[in-house]
Amino acid sequence: MPRPDEPLPTAGVELGAHDLRLMRAVSDAGSITGAALALGYSQPAVSQHIKRLEARAGLPLIERVGRRARLTEAGRVLARHAPAVVTALEAAQEDLELLRGGGRGVVRLAGFPSASAALLPRLLAELGRTDPGLQVLYVEAEPPEAVEAVREGRADVALTFSFPGDRDDPHGRSARGLSVRAVGQEELLLVLPADHPGASRDRVDIADLAEENWIGGCPRCRGHLLELCGRAGFVPRIAFETDNFVAVEGLVAQGIGVATLPRIALDATARREGVAIRPLPDGERRTLHLVTARGAERLPSVRAVIAALESLILHIIAPAAAG
Repeated sequence: MPRPDEPLPTAGVELGAHDLRLMRAVSDAGSITGAALALGYSQPAVSQHIKRLEARAGLPLIERVGRRARLTEAGRVLARHAPAVVTALEAAQEDLELLRGGGRGVVRLAGFPSASAALLPRLLAELGRTDPGLQVLYVEAEPPEAVEAVREGRADVALTFSFPGDRDDPHGRSARGLSVRAVGQEELLLVLPADHPGASRDRVDIADLAEENWIGGCPRCRGHLLELCGRAGFVPRIAFETDNFVAVEGLVAQGIGVATLPRIALDATARREGVAIRPLPDGERRTLHLVTARGAERLPSVRAVIAALESLILHIIAPAAAG
C-alpha cells in the first residue's frame, strides 16, 4: 500500500483533455500552424507539446505530407476521443455551476430548414418557460453538415432526418462514434396544383405523374424522390431545384410542377391557396434523429434540449401520423 503522501500509481499513458483537443485541432486544420491558430497558441509551443506527447505515448502521432500535417493511426485514435472527453468535462463544469446557482449553459443546435419553421420557435418558447437560464444558439444545416458539425465540436445537438434505404444516409459511417437516436417518423405527402386531375382523387398513382415537371431538392437531397419515382418505373423530370419548402408550395400553386414535402414542412405555414395535398402510396415516411457526441446527455443543458425536442416531435408528428 502506498503511503498517504505518495502519488497514486498509474498505468499506461497519462493523457489530458488538452492533449486530445490538440490532436483534434491538427486533424481539423491539417497543419500544426492551423491548429495553433485555432487554439490560440504559438506554432513552436504546439510543436513542442506534440513532441512531448509522442514521447509519452511511445508512438508517432503526426506525419508530414508536404507542408501539411496528417495524423497517424495513433493520432486519429486520440482525436476520435476528444468530443467525448470534452463533453464529460463540460458536464462536470455545468453541474458545479448548478450547485453554485449559476446559469444553465449554452447549447448549440443544428437543424434542417423545415425544422427551423416548425420546431425552433416552439422549442425556444418551451425552454423559456422550463429553463429560462438556458441559451440555445441555432444554425440551419442539412443532415450531412449537421452531423459533421457535431463531430467537429461546432454543434452540441443535430436534428436530422433519413429515408428508408437512403444511399447517402448521413447516419452511417459519417456518424461513427457519435450517438444517434431515432425520435419519430413523419409522413411524406404529394403536393399538386389544385386544378391537377389527381387533386380530385383520394390517392394518386406515382406512375401517373411520369410526364410531369417535378420540383426537387438539391442533388444531395433528392435521393428519396428518385427512389420513389424509380419504383414507379420512371426518372422524374426535375425542372426546378430548391430546398425552400415555401418556394416549393408557391411553384406548385402556380402550376409549375408537382413535388413531395414532409408533413412538418406543410404544417409549419398556413396552407397556400391553389395547392392540393394527397398521401403518397404505402405511407412513405422519413425518420427524424437527434445526433450528439456520446455522453452529451450528461450535460443538464443538452439533456433539457433533447427532452424538449423529443416532446415537441411527439406532439407535432404523432397526431398527424395517427390522423
